[in-house]
Amino acid sequence: MSETTNDPVLSIKNLTKSFSGVVAVNDVSFDIHKGEIVGFLGPNGAGKTTTLRMALGLVKPELGDIKLFNSSPGPAAFGRIGFLPEERGLYRKLKARDAIAHIARLNGMKGKAAFARADEMMDRYGLAEAKHKKIKTLSKGMAQKVQLIASIAHDPEFLILDEPFSGLDPVNQKLLENMVREIVNRGRTIIFSTHVMEHAERLCDRIILMSEGNKIFDGDLESALANAPRRLIIETPSKDALSVLSPLADDIQQSGDATFKLVLKPEINAQKVLEISVKKKLQLVRFEPERPSLHEAFVEIVAKDQQEIAA
Repeated sequence: MSETTNDPVLSIKNLTKSFSGVVAVNDVSFDIHKGEIVGFLGPNGAGKTTTLRMALGLVKPELGDIKLFNSSPGPAAFGRIGFLPEERGLYRKLKARDAIAHIARLNGMKGKAAFARADEMMDRYGLAEAKHKKIKTLSKGMAQKVQLIASIAHDPEFLILDEPFSGLDPVNQKLLENMVREIVNRGRTIIFSTHVMEHAERLCDRIILMSEGNKIFDGDLESALANAPRRLIIETPSKDALSVLSPLADDIQQSGDATFKLVLKPEINAQKVLEISVKKKLQLVRFEPERPSLHEAFVEIVAKDQQEIAA
């Protein structure tokens, strides 16, 4: 089937895979469209890596259908894809420049062009001093950046990153995030898996959450965060503040005489608290909703999913 501009870069339908009778991926479906950066999130063992490997044709699904650029996974699509596996696989005895050029050649580039691209990419991302160093001599952070460069040296349209930030210190995590942003700014499409929610919060415009092999959420970041408990910080010298605010909260903590931290009841939002506070004539010095974390949202989404299964 011919490819059109509206076709998803990746489309998976009803993927299912078991290992030794244990379901690793259970009836998972989603599409990835051009220009998206998608966080594929969940704890270790949630089915993320297996799903990505099935998408690439490296693992055969028991059930389901996969389309890469509107075709089944295969050699025709591989030159358009960059893949950073969870298990880093550069040849440790190769020099960094040679390793990048080697991967670029495997992805269809000619010899001279591959080495020229390796030079260009290493210069662009601040790795010029590592060109002639063997992989085994590099720090983990530098080796990981070299591997990312190797996965994008052939200028792929679609990049699949499996736990790209795993094992990196905060400085190198930030550097790698900047590299990912630069790739997205050039119009490329990315899906990356991670069990660390903070990276997705900073990078992604769409979130897919996995738990125990099931897709339990697929939507934008703000929709995901809407599942987290709502929190408010209120500062008021009013003596009856505690009695006014307590019925609105599942939890309330008082700091000093005037500051209250509230976890709102599910049916109560910040606007409702403000309306009641004004009606009860509380003197508001500070009224500040706290932005929830994606980790909090994930915990709530998992809990709701388990409740639905139990019901």
